[in-house]
Amino acid sequence: MANKMHNGAIKSMYQRARELRNNSTHAEIILWGYLKAKPLGYKFRRQHPYAIYILDFYCHSLKLCIEVDGNIHTIKDVKENDLIRQKHLEDDGIKVIRFENSNLVEKPELVFKEIESILQTLTNADKRP
Repeated sequence: MANKMHNGAIKSMYQRARELRNNSTHAEIILWGYLKAKPLGYKFRRQHPYAIYILDFYCHSLKLCIEVDGNIHTIKDVKENDLIRQKHLEDDGIKVIRFENSNLVEKPELVFKEIESILQTLTNADKRP
């Protein structure tokens, strides 16, 4: 199971990811409804084990992680841990974008539009010589 897509995630991470998939937040359910339709043809995985982390949503072909942040992410210690986590992922070449739960619940179409714009930008970047 451990390969580059998962970067050495251990078995317990897969079990925890399964639990998280079975207990998604309302915002995650909204975003998954959009992402599972493969916007611009890109496949996303939800609650994807990667090294010592579980990524909310991950597109392996673009190395793109989408995180959905609830209120807990406004706490100082959690913010600091998020920055450390994001740095580790970026060091592995993974781009991380974050959306607040409230934005997904209140204005999902704006979030979807922003994601499409990011996907288009990444697609165009891949086509450059």
